[in-house]
Amino acid sequence: MTGQLLEVRDLQVAFTRRREPDTIAVDGVSFDVAPGQVVGLVGESGCGKSVTSLAIMRLLPARGVRVTGSVRMDGTDLLTLSESQMRERRGRDLSMVFQDPLSSLNPVIPIGLQVTEVLRRHRGMAGDKARKAAAELLERVGIPDPRRRLDSYPHQLSGGMRQRALIAIALACQPRLLIADEPTTALDVTIQAQILGLLSELVQETGAALIMITHDLGVVAGLCETVNVLYSGRIVERAQRHRLFGTPRHPYTHGLLRSIPRLDAPPGEELEAIRGSVVDNLPWDHACAFAPRCPREIPQCTEVSPPVETSGGRLLRCHNPVPASAE
Repeated sequence: MTGQLLEVRDLQVAFTRRREPDTIAVDGVSFDVAPGQVVGLVGESGCGKSVTSLAIMRLLPARGVRVTGSVRMDGTDLLTLSESQMRERRGRDLSMVFQDPLSSLNPVIPIGLQVTEVLRRHRGMAGDKARKAAAELLERVGIPDPRRRLDSYPHQLSGGMRQRALIAIALACQPRLLIADEPTTALDVTIQAQILGLLSELVQETGAALIMITHDLGVVAGLCETVNVLYSGRIVERAQRHRLFGTPRHPYTHGLLRSIPRLDAPPGEELEAIRGSVVDNLPWDHACAFAPRCPREIPQCTEVSPPVETSGGRLLRCHNPVPASAE
């Protein structure tokens, strides 16, 4: 035993099509999550964050997808379990808060039945006992008048309340690992802060580990202990939160941080944008995928895949990193 709750090693996810090249969405991702730890997966849309989480949860389609590598939880490789074995683990040992609560919740079933379904399946509860436990869960995540809300349908709740209901469902069986995929998307700033505060409190109370997936480094600033920055399916930089924010070394991380508004910025200062989009990339096998968008590109970036360097608790994948004194 290594002391880690989750160990992801060389995870690769490829979408396959007949007579066409495979599309590699996740390309050799490796990271660890310790009990009670909050780990961030950060990057723009299309970098492989959500596909990584779906691969861990074994929720990708069975056809047209090839998943390799290993995802070990308590020493058991989740990728080798049968579907029935994995179904027993989902909700009980690991659970997920999905990005869009309106499409994740069943629109024709009351919230109460969706919460009690998990309690019946994994904790053997039924009837009034399950309903009482469901009301307590809704109250725990800050939904007012929880007993009345048990009979409400998803469309009758606000966006923030739907997100809280999803969190209640995910926490119903007190899982040891919680994955939150963009849990604050489409919510206003006030509700975002409430949801992030709620997740932080629940992690502290239950001791569960949390994987926070987001495109916004500002969201993880006060929540995550370790941050993994993904680009084109690979981790390009990993560091402890304060080191990453204080001295970002990869040009992509540096660009993400420079594009965030700062309270201490002088009046009228323009934000810096990362040129191009995530589709402007090169294959990792013979180049740096970020090279077409990188302001620090050198000839080597388009000719050789950057090696992985690990020192001082930081992982870095770059031929020409930002100097440590640049920030």
